[in-house]
Amino acid sequence: MCYATGEGVDKDPVEAVKWYRKAAELGNAEAFLSIGFCYSLGEGVAKDRVEAVKWYRKAAEQGHAKAQFILGVCYDKGTGVDKDKREAVKWYRKAADQGDADAKEALKAIAAP
Repeated sequence: MCYATGEGVDKDPVEAVKWYRKAAELGNAEAFLSIGFCYSLGEGVAKDRVEAVKWYRKAAEQGHAKAQFILGVCYDKGTGVDKDKREAVKWYRKAADQGDADAKEALKAIAAP
């Protein structure tokens, strides 16, 4: 995070990804999510939304609520994956069950006529 934000060191997105990967190798869900963001934004790696989804899924499958919500958004919008409302609802529900307010709102929006 320090390299990503420039906190105490020069900002260096490539170096940030390097350290996120080291944490990801240890199974850190937050690192999976951070790598997903890097691919989604093209920060330190080439922009690749399909690759971003792979990393979001790794975090989501570990029960990371924000990653579950983001994966739901990907399916809801068709970003990096084919649009799939059922899959979106599945991931939104998992996040909402953990108290994620954004996921609860997304579920309400999908249910609205």
